[in-house]
Amino acid sequence: MQKLRDIVTERSNRLGRPFYANVTTFGCQMNAKDSEKLLGILEEAGFTPSEKEASDFVIYNTCTVRDNANQRVYGRLGYLNSLKQKNPDMIIALCGCMMQEPSVVEKIKKSYRFVDLIFGTHNIFKLAELLYRQMTERHMIVDIWDGTDEIVEKLPAERKYSFKSGVNIMYGCNNFCSYCIVPYVRGRERSRSPEDIVDEVKNLVKDGVVEVMLLGQNVNSYGKTLNPPMSFAELLKRVADVEGLERIRFMTSHPKDLSDELIRVMRDCPKVCRHLHLPLQSGSSRILSQMNRVYGKEQYLALAEKIKTEIPDISLTTDIIVGFPGETEDDFQETLDVVRKVRYDSAFTFLYSKRTGTPAAAMENQVPEEIMKDRFDRLLKEVQRISAEVSGKDVGKVMPALVEGLDDHNPGMVTGRLSNNIMVHFPGEASDIGRIIPVKLEESRGFYYMGTRLP
Repeated sequence: MQKLRDIVTERSNRLGRPFYANVTTFGCQMNAKDSEKLLGILEEAGFTPSEKEASDFVIYNTCTVRDNANQRVYGRLGYLNSLKQKNPDMIIALCGCMMQEPSVVEKIKKSYRFVDLIFGTHNIFKLAELLYRQMTERHMIVDIWDGTDEIVEKLPAERKYSFKSGVNIMYGCNNFCSYCIVPYVRGRERSRSPEDIVDEVKNLVKDGVVEVMLLGQNVNSYGKTLNPPMSFAELLKRVADVEGLERIRFMTSHPKDLSDELIRVMRDCPKVCRHLHLPLQSGSSRILSQMNRVYGKEQYLALAEKIKTEIPDISLTTDIIVGFPGETEDDFQETLDVVRKVRYDSAFTFLYSKRTGTPAAAMENQVPEEIMKDRFDRLLKEVQRISAEVSGKDVGKVMPALVEGLDDHNPGMVTGRLSNNIMVHFPGEASDIGRIIPVKLEESRGFYYMGTRLP
């Protein structure tokens, strides 16, 4: 680190200004958390963070869960090339899930030779060392690890918010859903020790954090690799015991691993937010089997009913894929049936995206694009119809809202997040940011509420 700090100081002195670094994040909240660590390392090395991509050092933390994520990066690289032509000393780095694909790295090396540094998901803690090598050797550095059992603790991090933070509880995934590339780019499941997790949460609370989001590819399988094993429900109870912590969220949950014990902890612990993201992916048991999801339609419906019975005020959201190989109209109707029965507060809907190297990519009966788009439009219409019907169920209630920022469109208003993950706009000022304030929900406007604050 000191060697990099020295060279950054020298460059800054030569330029007569700060040496700027920009971290741009693509993809999920796991990537967002990784980007905080990248930025923390850069700040410790003497870089000054910048929101502008026209910086001295730019790093893209990439996503590859869908092909359009890859295409976005390729498109943005063209823009970075134009910036580098104006500033030849600019350093461009790529990291994250997309870089774990050998074909992508070969394409970058062949067609995007202006990129200076490439690394993956397993060695972000090596950023300072790799960047020092690039700045002294002045050629493209590529360092991709196939996998690791190592979990590096206590990396510096520059948080986006002072009052809330993500906390990684595990890395990797063992599920191998047939459409998903994540296990190949994030590696096998590795759980952090509960002691390290609780210590991190305690330190965050000391630093002013009131809400944490526990993060993992499948948080419900947390602890299976520990000795002795520990359930996610038990971890949740330990985190809830941290004094001064007000709220706990978590994602993502896999239905096959969601236990009765976890449902009870969610029900009984007031710190656990009343929101659960429970990916469905398809309502057809036949398609779910092809996806290797290890549950069927009826099992999922029974689980959703159990959750709603135990926690009546829960907000359920989901992910749904349309157009998986071999999906028929009957299969699609099964998906619509689940949507109508569960009545999600909202749903993230996706067209199936073929990912090279996954079993689904080699399956026959790939669904034509026009059929996928037609089904997608019909699904979205149904999801939005149901969301509109359930969105106003809390009008008239008083609920606590964590103020996350000023309302960009309405002066004198702030935006807060309810326990159920729905936003509310109400009168306030900048000094309210980070506070939890009681709000009466006066009016529903679809995906958010308008409210009045109470003393």
